[in-house]
Amino acid sequence: MDKNQVKTERRNKIRRRIRATISGTAVRPRLAIYKSNKFTYLQLIDDAAGVTLASVKGKTGVDAAKEAGTELAKSAGDKGITEAVFDRSGYNYHGIVKAAAEGAREGGLQF
Repeated sequence: MDKNQVKTERRNKIRRRIRATISGTAVRPRLAIYKSNKFTYLQLIDDAAGVTLASVKGKTGVDAAKEAGTELAKSAGDKGITEAVFDRSGYNYHGIVKAAAEGAREGGLQF
């Protein structure tokens, strides 16, 4: 296994552990984040119904992630969602992940 496969497997193991304890509902959905090389994806997911309630795709980078978080919170507010459960998806809570969470908090989501 090369270095990138090891990192991906490690993150997936952490992600599965987190998802075993966190689940979203219609009242308090799960705010999931995914980072690719080009984009940062944020979703509000109702795990009970298996439905994505709101989603945002933003460019990569800390500033863009913060804007995406604010945009997602605004979209959630329009749908009457004020609380969420944060799912960092196995990523460390710094940089893009932290900026997205702070942007969502500034937009009005509580978690």
